[in-house]
Amino acid sequence: MLLTVALCTHNHADRLRRTLIELADVRPLNADFECLIVNNGSTDETNELLKSNSWQLGGKPWRIVREDKLGLSHARNRAIDEAQGEYLLFMDDDETPVANWLLEYESAILSHRPDALGGRIEVSFEDDSRPRWLQDELLGFLGQLNYGSEPCQLNLPSTPFFGGNFCFRRDVFRMIGRFDPFLGRRGLSNVGGEDTEIYRRLLDAGCRVWWVPNAVIQHRIQAWKLNKRYFLELHFKQGISEGVLKRGAGSRIPPKYLMPQLCRAMGRVLSMRIGNGSDHSLRLEMNVAYFLGYLRGWMSGVRT
Repeated sequence: MLLTVALCTHNHADRLRRTLIELADVRPLNADFECLIVNNGSTDETNELLKSNSWQLGGKPWRIVREDKLGLSHARNRAIDEAQGEYLLFMDDDETPVANWLLEYESAILSHRPDALGGRIEVSFEDDSRPRWLQDELLGFLGQLNYGSEPCQLNLPSTPFFGGNFCFRRDVFRMIGRFDPFLGRRGLSNVGGEDTEIYRRLLDAGCRVWWVPNAVIQHRIQAWKLNKRYFLELHFKQGISEGVLKRGAGSRIPPKYLMPQLCRAMGRVLSMRIGNGSDHSLRLEMNVAYFLGYLRGWMSGVRT
């Protein structure tokens, strides 16, 4: 079996329904493949939704397993345990792939046999209302990803792939380890970073990562995410995670360079607000939130 498609979901029955309906239009692989849903401790109507219909992807029925350890990384690690394919392709429950999504991955796998692959992610706004303050530079924090129209190898720390559309040769996890449960979303906790962290491990291990530009997924953005607090919270919690990881078992006293960096970041926010207004300052405010989270993570305690 060439490929396992894994969809991880938690308490998103409303979004999941649309995803499952639209996945029926995706063209199947030429090679053998399977479809796997990991229900990550859902307590809403997800169980009933999954039982209500014979959901399919490319004519293949979905196999459903439940993982009660809450967290996206736990769900993805369960998918690794359950998968039977040589490659494991992950997607999220609020996404719609283009019709040739699977075929593009199949072609790249058979042509290059990489250790991992990533595809393009576009964002779409469900209610067609994009706030004025949502500048193009912020779309990447909603999952947008585009490294160009030509297939190529990704080999720089600055070009990570994102968890909504990435694929791994299943055996590679024996070499680099699995997804870090300390990172990634957990219920309502707005934490990420597990995808970029495992990408860096791939590079450190000398793995070949391939960019598949035509394997496109549309990430559907709900209105509740379109507020500044969401972006600030995302960066604050990311700072906490990275501060804890960086400190390790070292001293609780933060490095001396952090406070000057924080002060400079706050100064840039003030200058931008005065010169251009609050619609243009969010990216700089996110930097401040990150530094505050980093300081808190550094001083909060040793990682468990």
